[in-house]
Amino acid sequence: MFQKNHIDLGLLILRLTAGLTMLIAHGIPKMERLFSGEEISFPDPFGVGATASLALAVFAEVVCSALISIGWLTRLALVPLLITMGFAFFDIHIADEFSRMEKSMLYGLMYVVLFLSGPGKYSIDGRFRKSLA
Repeated sequence: MFQKNHIDLGLLILRLTAGLTMLIAHGIPKMERLFSGEEISFPDPFGVGATASLALAVFAEVVCSALISIGWLTRLALVPLLITMGFAFFDIHIADEFSRMEKSMLYGLMYVVLFLSGPGKYSIDGRFRKSLA
């Protein structure tokens, strides 16, 4: 019933959805906040300071989300995002009502699916894998 192309198309849609929504809805606003020059108040789960923690989140949510969207170094780019969503879910929002935890859980699950499945053939990784095979 489903052909390999259908699965690859689904992975493309999942990559674009997870990558671009994280980038646009969360990464860019955090990046603007980081470079605003205002005093930064941000959770510090690693004990490196609020500014450094925000910079790490910006790296994950901007750079890694862009890499996932184009499907380049996909599994490697997913690691910082999985860590970020893990902290968001299990540390930052664990005592919140479910509606506050939901986003980090859904993003985390999308990232797990992409990590396990890989980016699919409609990606830069898929293109290189094909030429190397």
